[in-house]
Amino acid sequence: MKNITLRKVFFLFSLFTACSLLSALTLDETLNTIQGISPDRQIQFRWDPLFKNGTIKLGNHYGSFHVGAQGETGYLLINNRELFNVPLPYNNEGALVFPERFVNTIKNTFTRLYETDATRFRIASIIIDPGHGGRDSGTIGYLSPNNRSSPVYEKDIVLKVALSLRNKLVQTYPDKQILMTRETDVYRSLEQRAEMANSVTVRNNEAVIFISIHANWGSNPNARGYEIWHITSDHRRTLIDTENHEFSSDVSAILNAMLEEEFKTESILLADALLRGLSRTFGDSMPSRGRKANNWFVVRNSRMPAVLVELGFVSNRQDLLLMTSEDGLQKFSNSLYNGIINFIGIFER
Repeated sequence: MKNITLRKVFFLFSLFTACSLLSALTLDETLNTIQGISPDRQIQFRWDPLFKNGTIKLGNHYGSFHVGAQGETGYLLINNRELFNVPLPYNNEGALVFPERFVNTIKNTFTRLYETDATRFRIASIIIDPGHGGRDSGTIGYLSPNNRSSPVYEKDIVLKVALSLRNKLVQTYPDKQILMTRETDVYRSLEQRAEMANSVTVRNNEAVIFISIHANWGSNPNARGYEIWHITSDHRRTLIDTENHEFSSDVSAILNAMLEEEFKTESILLADALLRGLSRTFGDSMPSRGRKANNWFVVRNSRMPAVLVELGFVSNRQDLLLMTSEDGLQKFSNSLYNGIINFIGIFER
């Protein structure tokens, strides 16, 4: 009788264990389930076996958790803001297993967050425009290593900074389009650059920003420093297609004027954010020439917030040395990167 009772207990325990395992998912099953929320976003999994901490990240949202024993409950933290008490992942014969309730909590929370994101104003695309290229070298400076004068071309400086900037933004914003008007030493006309920017399509709650990167030149070799340009306050553009608009011409004109003011204001905010990024990086080692207004072609013909950045003067030895050293190039790209993410943070809040 005693043996029969023990067999029943063992059977029930085995059945409970089997049911528990059936209601849990492997790591691959877990990641595939969560990835299904948004297949175009990158999913990442990080696991520290020493501290038994892990993170599952989909796009910009992430869940942090601790691995416990089978059946143990604990906290799942989403985006460092929302806390859920759920069955914890556990180790089963050397492999991590994720309880179904744990997986569903992440899936449902991420789904809700991305549905909210879809209606929130956001920067959807960032267009980086390295000036000049190909047969158009831009301004030319000269360095004299080994007592030999060597030309330095603006087109090469700005392309290196732009590529580095693009790579940083791609890592930070996998859910945004990071586009470049050129990625190699090719010629692009001003019209082509503006057309590429204006051809980017976004939804009603989304925006595009345009950043053109250049290097300066001056007849005075002592002139140096960075500056950022935006469109003048008195320039008028047609931002709304009046022929295909559902409103009357009078209403369309009002809407166009409102959009014009919005883009000008945002261009100034973007310029200021970039200037702060440059100032924090260079401090007193490179002067700021401030924010300026001019109707440069790519700025006035881009139907979006747009700025033109002048990194420094190729005609000034100090600026040129900064713009040709690996450390200096990284400082410029880091400065612009920090300015962009600060602007996006303000815009999207």
